[in-house]
Amino acid sequence: MKKFLLGFVIGILFVALAGVILVAAAIRFGGNRRPQVVANSALVLQLEGDLPEQSPVDFPIPFLEDQQPPTIAETWQMLRNAAADSRIKAIILEPRGLSVGWAKLEELRADIINFKKSGKPVYAFLRGAGTKEYYLATAADKVFMSPEDELDVKGLRADLIFLKGTLDKLGVEMEFEHVGKYKDAPDMFTKTGSSPETREVINQVLDQFFGDFVNTVAEGRKKSQDAVRQLIDNGPFIGQEALNGGLVDALVYEDQMYEQLRQQLKLNVLEKTAEHNYVHAPPINLGLDGPTKIALVVGQGDISRGSTNDSGNNGITSAGMIRRLRQVRDDASIKGVILRIDSPGGDGIASDDILHEAKLLSQKKPTVISMSDLAASGGYFIAMTGDPVVAYRNTETGSIGVFFGKVNLRGLYDKLGVKKELMKRGRFADIDSEYAPLNDEQRAKLRTEIEVFYRGFVQRVADGRKRKYDDVEPLAQGRVWTGAQARENGLVDEIGGIDRAIELVKQKANIAASEKITLVPYPARRNLLQVLMDRDTDLTSMESRIVDSRIESRIRELVGELPLGALSQGGILRRMPYSISIR
Repeated sequence: MKKFLLGFVIGILFVALAGVILVAAAIRFGGNRRPQVVANSALVLQLEGDLPEQSPVDFPIPFLEDQQPPTIAETWQMLRNAAADSRIKAIILEPRGLSVGWAKLEELRADIINFKKSGKPVYAFLRGAGTKEYYLATAADKVFMSPEDELDVKGLRADLIFLKGTLDKLGVEMEFEHVGKYKDAPDMFTKTGSSPETREVINQVLDQFFGDFVNTVAEGRKKSQDAVRQLIDNGPFIGQEALNGGLVDALVYEDQMYEQLRQQLKLNVLEKTAEHNYVHAPPINLGLDGPTKIALVVGQGDISRGSTNDSGNNGITSAGMIRRLRQVRDDASIKGVILRIDSPGGDGIASDDILHEAKLLSQKKPTVISMSDLAASGGYFIAMTGDPVVAYRNTETGSIGVFFGKVNLRGLYDKLGVKKELMKRGRFADIDSEYAPLNDEQRAKLRTEIEVFYRGFVQRVADGRKRKYDDVEPLAQGRVWTGAQARENGLVDEIGGIDRAIELVKQKANIAASEKITLVPYPARRNLLQVLMDRDTDLTSMESRIVDSRIESRIRELVGELPLGALSQGGILRRMPYSISIR
């Protein structure tokens, strides 16, 4: 009864909220209320936090809508449009608190460099900037910061956290079986320090990321790499130190920077257009898009079995992704497909189902795979359609391996005075019980299963890469590779981003290189009302998912990226054994 009343109340609240949204949308979109872009504008990119691959649920209420970040594809399109838009005279970069990965940073920086080919200036104004913000800012013509601010550039580090000591005190034991010497499962739960294999991989990732950062700063600031390394060893920098080191061009306040830009452009007045206003402003014909449609199918987050609903960025569900792929496959207006992946993997069965559907799509539509920050384990698995694979130099990929994990809470139950009695029929009926550890017979059983999954994974990669099993297996072993390493080892085909993926899909689809295309995102950006109207949306479960996602987000801040959804469903996982956070 309580659940019924709770569901009823939540349903009423959502209906009321939908009414508010309808009124707000009517007010906003009625008449001429949409944001306008005026002449002589500087497009201000206040890039902050995450820039998702998949569009979040859109709230057509001004103070909420302004908080919705643009997707990577929308930012790509925005910069492309701004370069051709006569109303936009310059770009102001104001990155702050970026939580994107290094591959997305490569995409953003390349898009800014492409914008500069228009001849329009790019200025960057830094506030409390760190390494990622500065990496992006070095694409600008000039970099500014206020006199008393700090430039927190001091190198890179990887933080590894281990919880075994805490779990031991609680009486909780995490048990895992894995295949592949680098697939050492979530070490944070089972060890008090990193393995030699983990240190080997992390050090190689650090070397590449740091080398790329040094090279990028050296190129952007016209310095030698040795000079940049010496500077970094003396960071972070207060304003005057950053200026003396040639890391910024001037110490000014924001209004002074705008005045300098206005004078450079020789304008009486320089207007400002925020990125969210530019995205939502009435479209104008810039002559960039054509009638030929290329689908950008996005898969973002942990892979799990379940819902067909595309209600947000809570991961890749097999049913939802399959529906999306079939929709594109059956759309006669779509002439080619870019499958964009940003995922550390997850459930093994769900990954296999998605790969099967992606292969069916590839048989009907010319397809290219584009990897974002992550396309590892199950994220790499679903990329093995046999089509060209494009990754960034700093994409984290590979991790070809599988593991099984369960929790043993017997010790915790004993501390709490909880007793359980297990009665079973079937030799392995308690193999996933949280009240008993795995015995040798159960471990052998699990080992047999995951070895089958592992061989199947390696074979899928061999088939997708058109190579022999024995050539691929040494590159597997659960090892995480950067995009540059994956290219050297033949696990991906090319280094590049969205532009290169478009070029390749044009070639596959026999579309002339000069022909203009329209990039169509799947799923499209939707507002809350459209989500509520979805026939697959359950109001009470949606509210629960919102709360769960907030809790999961907080947990991830504390202990890293956990495959909570996939682990809660059980089964064998194709997922990265750890997350790499380099900042």
